[in-house]
Amino acid sequence: MPPTNRLTPEMLVPRLGDYLVKSGHISAADLQKALDYQKEKTADGEGALIGQTLLALGIVSKEVLDQAITEQIIQLRSALQATNRNLERRVQERTAELQNALERLADLSELKSNFISNVSHELRTPLTHIKGYLELMVSESLGPVTEEQKHALQVSQRSTVRLESLIEDLIMASVTARGELTLKQDAVDIRRIAHLTVKSVMDKAEARGVEVHAVVDKKLPPVQADSQKLSWVLGQLLDNGIKFTPAGGRVILRVEHESEKLISISVTDTGIGIPADRIGELFQPFHQLDGTTTRRHGGTGLGLLLVREIVEAHGSMLEVKSEEGRGTTIKFPLLVAKEK
Repeated sequence: MPPTNRLTPEMLVPRLGDYLVKSGHISAADLQKALDYQKEKTADGEGALIGQTLLALGIVSKEVLDQAITEQIIQLRSALQATNRNLERRVQERTAELQNALERLADLSELKSNFISNVSHELRTPLTHIKGYLELMVSESLGPVTEEQKHALQVSQRSTVRLESLIEDLIMASVTARGELTLKQDAVDIRRIAHLTVKSVMDKAEARGVEVHAVVDKKLPPVQADSQKLSWVLGQLLDNGIKFTPAGGRVILRVEHESEKLISISVTDTGIGIPADRIGELFQPFHQLDGTTTRRHGGTGLGLLLVREIVEAHGSMLEVKSEEGRGTTIKFPLLVAKEK
């Protein structure tokens, strides 16, 4: 077996010869002599360390060599400790900077949420007045209007309904951002909610030439949920499916048994679909996959984010499956309500 190369102190110390010259243990001529000798031995295949060469030539004693190596190791250790202390200080400073940045970011996030909430609440009052006067004019309570004028007023009414929905989305987004989303869970008739929600989006679906219907298992037990927020979630999912499904397509709301204790709810469309690497972007606030100024589909980009927040507040989780050009399915389970 070839001899094992053991780690020696000299291996850890750079330029030992120069250190011995500086410390006065040997002369420059002695060092050069040792280096020349070392070079000869290396040429002959007998490599040796400079310390071993100095010992072999009798230029230094073993005690002097060991002392020099020990001194260098101590100096290196001191330098390493100083470097570590400097590194620790820099890490602490950087950590403090990052902590301050996170705190500023949290403050900005809270400021943004408060701003959105305040503005949204302030928009409610004038919108209520606009809705009221539009209703009075459409009903001709303020005097007769022509059919053309009535049509224009009805278009304005539909726009106020859309605006009201956007304002509610903003308010709910600010509430969830502050961690103030609350649920009033009870035993909910999911069959009734499913059919009512499909009915509520039927006009929009027909206007876009999209077929919408519900496929609901019979004799479904009640689910444990917040009735109002669950209705909102289903409405958002159906609305989203209709929005991104071309004319002639369809959107299906399915409610079915998944197990004895779980009810599965899903919305499937035959729309444009989502690339697999962009599904995560669905849940980014104020973000749309089609973010160009000429995008065909409106909205705040908050709908699916809020859907996820509400579903997760129910202790559930969204599952998204999509194929570009063939459609999307968004699914989540709910617990069957406990019998009282």
